[in-house]
Order: sequence, then C-alpha cells, then structure tokens
Amino acid sequence: MLSDRDYARRMIQTVLTVAGTAILMALLWAAREALMLIYVSALIAMGFAPLVKLIERPGAQGGRRRVPRWLAILVIYAAMVAVLVLIGLMVIPPLVSQAESLWARMPAEFNRIQTFLVSHKLMTHPVTLEEAVQNAPSGAGGNAVGTVLVAISSLIGGIFGLITILILTFYLLVEANAMFEYLVRFVPAGRRGDVGVAARQAVSKVSAWLRAQFVLAGVMGVFTAVGLGLMGVPYFYVIALVAAIGETIPIVGPVIGGVTAVAVAITVSPKLALMVGLYFLVLHQLEANILVPKIMERRVGVSPVAVLIALLVGGAVWGLVGAILAIPTAAILSVFIEEIASDREIRVQRVK
Repeated sequence: MLSDRDYARRMIQTVLTVAGTAILMALLWAAREALMLIYVSALIAMGFAPLVKLIERPGAQGGRRRVPRWLAILVIYAAMVAVLVLIGLMVIPPLVSQAESLWARMPAEFNRIQTFLVSHKLMTHPVTLEEAVQNAPSGAGGNAVGTVLVAISSLIGGIFGLITILILTFYLLVEANAMFEYLVRFVPAGRRGDVGVAARQAVSKVSAWLRAQFVLAGVMGVFTAVGLGLMGVPYFYVIALVAAIGETIPIVGPVIGGVTAVAVAITVSPKLALMVGLYFLVLHQLEANILVPKIMERRVGVSPVAVLIALLVGGAVWGLVGAILAIPTAAILSVFIEEIASDREIRVQRVK
C-alpha cells in the first residue's frame, strides 16, 4: 500500500499533469491561426523542395558551380510572379470590357425583366431604378458600409497572411537541412535512419500532390476552353483560366468557374447560359468523382476512398482551408502509418 506522502505526491503530479495539458491545449487553440500559417508554409516548402534542389544543382555531374539555395528559391518566386502578372494581363482587360458592356446594358435588361414580370402578373407596374433605390430599406446603407469594411478588413488580413506564408516558406526552404538535423537529435539514434526515410517520403508525396494539382488545373482548363469555345462563349480563354485556378480550391473552386461561365454566357442568351450550366455540372461531377480520386491515387499514392474521406473530414474540421490541406495531410499521415505498421511487423517477426 502507498503511504500518505506517496499518495499525496502522486495526486499532485496528476493534477499538475492535467493542468499543464489543459494549458498547453488552450495555448495551441489560441494560436491556431498562427499554427495554420506555419503548417501551410511547411507544406508549400515540402512541395517545392525537389524543384529547389533541381535548380540548386543544375550541373552537379559536370562540376559546374552550385547555385545558392536562396537564389534557387528566388527563381521560383520570380517565375510565380511572372505567371501571375501574365494571367492578370490576360484576364483583367476582358473582365473590364465585359463589366462596361454589362453596365451599359443594365437599364435595358432591367426593363426587359420588369416587362416579363408584369406580363406574368408577378408585378403590378414597372418601376425605375431611382424608385427602386428610394424604396430600398433604410438600414441598407449602413449594412452596406459595414459589409464593405468587413470585406476590406478580410482582404488586408488575407494579403498579410499571404506575405507571411511566402516569407516563412522562404526561410523554411533555406533552413530545411539545418532544422531537420536539429530536430532529429531528439530522436533515438537507432531510429534516426527510419525518421530520415519517412521524412523524404513525406516530402516526395507532398511534392507529388502539388504536381497533381497543376495537372488537374491543366485538364480542367483545357476542357473548359474547348467546351466553351465550341459553344461560342465570349472570352472563353479567360473563363478557362479562372476554372484552372479554381481547380486548386476543392469544392468551391469549380463552382466559381461555373458561375463565371454562366454569368458571361447569360449576356449572350439565356439558352447559352443553360447549356453552359449543364456542361459545368457534368464537368464538375467527372472532376469530383473520377479525376481527383484517380489522379491523386496515381500521383500521390492515396486511395480514392482516403481522398474522399480526407476531403469530407478536412472540410468539416476547418472549412475551405481544411479541404485544401486534406489530401497532403492524408499523404503525410499515410507515410507514418506505413512506417509504424512495418516497424510492428519487424518486431513480430523478431519475436517469432
């Protein structure tokens, strides 16, 4: 039996352990936004690590001078900025032109819709735009101002978050080897080799996931451009770019591409808008149920069932961000699960 002193000591240790765990969990929860930025930066760094290594040593076999790691990273950043600028030059002018055209046609479209509603007895008499503004709820102005302020605040926060991710990713790529060597010191010497293998496999899978995202974006962009081009939708190449970029965002991204296509098509005719909507509905079903699971299985090595489950769980836990990060997270977990399973099999065989 335990003495009173030993019992009291164990009770104090238990209470302190529970309290320390609770405080740690509370701190992690309070810092969840910062931890998410760190995790996103780590995933991006893992995804670009093989490309950085490729640029870093372009002529290692020929004895040419090694490219500094920081310069290799800056080359990738410069390429990304160049692509974004090129996309902006291709997308913004047609969007401005389309917006000007819609603005010029707005009074006529407004009157045409009112005529339809009056003819079907859904309205008693036509109203002008001035009357519609005057009859708007009195609190709409204040709500609109508040909505604009919230949107501006969210935009500023998103910009700062993006800058933070870019800077943190840069330093993670620069200091990757030093950080790994430091962290692996806390692993038992006999397990460091296994940890190194698992880390390389995780980096390989995340990089494969990033390449798969580009493949999916390219496939959706091509299908969108071909389909809308054959249907005669104006600025179909701009919509294809929007659909390709949106493909990197699970669930919401394809919807953004479809809504953009329908919005442009409706300026031509309601019939064309209906055809475009049906086309994107079929394309989205093929993408969600066939393309994403199969490409992720082939490139990343995650089964279609695991992909769908990861998307559902990630979206439920952290919304859109969780859905985006679900597949690379599942790929990383699969590496460690396989490592643990193989280690257990080795131990069982040794016992036998």
